[in-house]
This record gives sequence, C-alpha cells and structure tokens, in this order.
Amino acid sequence: MHKKRSLLLAFAFVALSLSVSSQTPDLGTKRTVTKTDRFDFGAGGTITVAGAPNGSIKIVGHAKNEVELVAEIELQAANEADLSRIAEVTGFTLEETTANVRVISVGSHNKFGLKKLPKNFPKHLLTLPFTINYTLSVPRYSDLEIDGGKGDLAIEGVEGSIRVNFLESNAKVNVVSGNTMVMIGSGSLDVVFGGRGWRGRLADIQIAKGDLSIALPTNLSAEIDASVLRSGSIENLFPDLKPRDRRVIFTEKNIAAKAGVGGAPMKFTVGEGNIRLTKLTQTL
Repeated sequence: MHKKRSLLLAFAFVALSLSVSSQTPDLGTKRTVTKTDRFDFGAGGTITVAGAPNGSIKIVGHAKNEVELVAEIELQAANEADLSRIAEVTGFTLEETTANVRVISVGSHNKFGLKKLPKNFPKHLLTLPFTINYTLSVPRYSDLEIDGGKGDLAIEGVEGSIRVNFLESNAKVNVVSGNTMVMIGSGSLDVVFGGRGWRGRLADIQIAKGDLSIALPTNLSAEIDASVLRSGSIENLFPDLKPRDRRVIFTEKNIAAKAGVGGAPMKFTVGEGNIRLTKLTQTL
C-alpha cells in the first residue's frame, strides 16, 4: 500500500510540473553563470544536494578528502538588466559540519532561500525560469541524499548509502555498497550493481512512469521482488534467478526470486512501464 501511494504521489508531481512549465513566458535573453567551490571533507560523511526545479546532478566519487563543486546556472529574462538583478539572488548555499554537507539551491522556488530582498526588487523577476546543473566530486566513501526536479542524474564511484528522489529524470546510478533507495517520477532509470559484488544491505528502486533497467552481478546473493503495477511488463534476462517458492511462478508483472543463496532484499517497482533484468557483463 505504501509503495502504491508513493508512486501515485509521483504521478501527481509530474502532472503539476508539466502544467507549470506550459505557462512559462517567452524570454529572449539568456546568461550562464558558473559558480565553484572546493573544501575539505573527510570520508564517511553525508552529502545532501537539494537541486533546483530544473537542472542535472552528476556526482563522482574520488580518492581525495575534499568536495569539488561546480554549478552552471542558466538564467532567462527579458533584458540584460533583469538578468543581472536575478543573478545576484540565484544560486546555492552551503551548510557545513564535520560530518555533513548540504548544498541547497536558491531561487524563486524557495523564495531565494528566504533571503531578504530589497524593497524595490521587481516583482516580475520572482517568476523567471532558471536551471542549475551540478557536478560534484566527493570522497569515495560517502553517503548521498539527493533531491531533484527535472533533469539528468548520474552517480558513479561512490561507496555508501544512496537516497534519491527526482521528479523527472533520465538517471544512471552505479551502486557498490550501502542501502540504496531511488525514486523517479517519470523518465528512465538505469541501475548497475557493482561488478565486483554488491555489498549493500537493501535496495528499493521505483519509477512511477518509464522504464527501469537493472544490471546484476553474476555472484549476486539476494532476495529479489520485481513488479509492474499497471501497464508494462518484466523482461528477465538474468538466468540465475529462481522462484523463492516453487509454487509461485514468474509472470510478466511479478517476480519473487532468489539469487545465489539469498540474503539482502532488492525491490524493483514500476507504475507504468517496463523492467529489464540483465547480467552485468563488465567490471566497474
């Protein structure tokens, strides 16, 4: 019941987003502003990214004990003067502790981070569209918490727990270890579980509307549940899956399987769309 409620909420968010985007005015003047930051941050901490309503997020794990952040901010307005005014209050803020870093997008969607604007700030600038595309290099052993609107998502080389909630995305996530919870409202989602063996404790992957592709390592031991709630089907190209209960056969809508000797739970759910389970053919 909780799973179906989550997917229905995602459908509602997608519909609302499309309604709002269709009302965006035609603005002819554009500007791209790049903001960067780099700071020390040790392995084992949590990195949170609150993305903009529109914009991509790419996160790559590296061997350094630091975070490198690049944000490309795309602005639109009727003229250069308006662009300069809106650029001053659009971007991101950082909240840092020894164990946590939060990257928070700032713009009209959250009242510019509750920043007190000048009394003469033009009201028509408060509704201008903008995009923030993030690229982060983070310590390899980090936990991630990612929230995004509409845009691409890519995560690779990170060995830690991952939590993702995106409204609309073409997402690619490489998973090595830790708990993994990914929810996409609409789009496509490709998830690869580590070629040297998945060391996670659980995985819960959902997409409300779109296609889900899962690549599993050959030495996997896990309890797998895959289901399509409405239209669509499951394509199982992973030959080593066996029914957990021999009396319950696989169908094009539901699979309850065991890989190897069983173990950690893996749940893959699509509201409308297809699920494709394959064997990982390359080492990450």
